[in-house]
Amino acid sequence: MLENYFPILVFILVGLGFGCAPILLGWLVAPNRPDSEKLSAFECGFVPFEDARLKFDVRYYLIAILFILFDLEIAFLFPWAAIFKEIVATDAVRVFGFIEMFVFIGILVVGYVYAWAKGALDWE
Repeated sequence: MLENYFPILVFILVGLGFGCAPILLGWLVAPNRPDSEKLSAFECGFVPFEDARLKFDVRYYLIAILFILFDLEIAFLFPWAAIFKEIVATDAVRVFGFIEMFVFIGILVVGYVYAWAKGALDWE
C-alpha cells in the first residue's frame, strides 16, 4: 500500500531539492563583502524621511477590488462564448442560454451602476 505513494515522495523530494539547491549554492558560493554603501538603508540616493508603513487611501483598494471583480466576471463569459454555437443549435437550450447570459450581464451592469452611483470609481 505504501509503495504506491513512493513516487509522490520522490517527486516532492526532487522538487524541494530543485528549490533549495540554488539558494544553498548561492549562500555558499557568493562573495560576502558588505561595505557601508551596501548596508545603507536605501540605494536610491536619499535617506528615508517617513515610515514605509504609510496607510494607503481606501479608494486605491476599492478600485483594485472592483477591477478584480469585473475582470473575473468577464472570465465567466468565455466558456459561454466557446459553446455559443452549441447553445444556438440546440432548441431546448437556445432561449435558456440567452436568458441566463442576459441575467448574468444584467447583474454585472447593476453592480457597475451601483459602484458608479456610490462614487467608487471617482478618483479625486
